Amino acid sequence: MTGYTLVALGDSTTAGTPGFQSPLEAPPEGTGDIRSQYAYWLMQMHPDWRVLNRGVNGERSDQIRARFRRDAVALAPDAVILIAGVNDVYQGQAPETVTHELEAMYELARRATPQGIPVVAGSILPYNTATSVEIARMRAVNDWIRAYAAAHPHVTACDTRAAVAAPDDPDRLETSPDGLHPTPDGYRRMALALVPVLERVLARRA
Repeated sequence: MTGYTLVALGDSTTAGTPGFQSPLEAPPEGTGDIRSQYAYWLMQMHPDWRVLNRGVNGERSDQIRARFRRDAVALAPDAVILIAGVNDVYQGQAPETVTHELEAMYELARRATPQGIPVVAGSILPYNTATSVEIARMRAVNDWIRAYAAAHPHVTACDTRAAVAAPDDPDRLETSPDGLHPTPDGYRRMALALVPVLERVLARRA
C-alpha cells in the first residue's frame, strides 16, 4: 500500500491536545510535541501514508460538520478518520444530537465522489471527570457508531476508546496529563488500533 493520503478529522483528541496544536490551530505546520497526535504515529507506522491532522480543540460535532467539505472532501483523501462527539456530551447534548451530525458527515463522504470516500469512525474517548450520565451518553453514541458501520459498508468502526482506556476501567484514560486527553503513548495506542482498520479499508480501494 503506497501513496495514500488520509485526513484525520475531529476535535482535541485528533488535534493532539494538550501536547500539540494542529496545523489548523497553529498554521502552517502545528506546534508542540509532534508525538502528541495519532496522525504522527500513523505515519511512523506507515511511512508511505500522508496523514493530515485536521483536529480542532473544543469543537462539537456540528462545528466539525460545518468544515467537513473544506477540511476533508476538498483534499480528496483516500480515507477520512473521524472522531467527534465528546464535546457535545461534555456540553450536555443528547446522543441523538451527535449521531445526527455523524450520519450527515458519513453521507457527505459517501456522496463526495462516484466511489465515495471511506470513513473510519473512531469511538469517543473517555475522560476522567465524566459523570455517569455523560458516560452513558458516550456509550450510546459509540454503540450507534458500531451499529451504523455494521450496516453501511462505506463506514468502518474502530474502538479508539478501548485503545486508551485503563485496563481496569473502560471509562477512564489509562494515562493522561490533564484527566481529559491522552498522553503521547495514548495517541500511539490510538494509532495502533487504527492501523489494521485503515489497512483493510485502503486495500478495498487498491
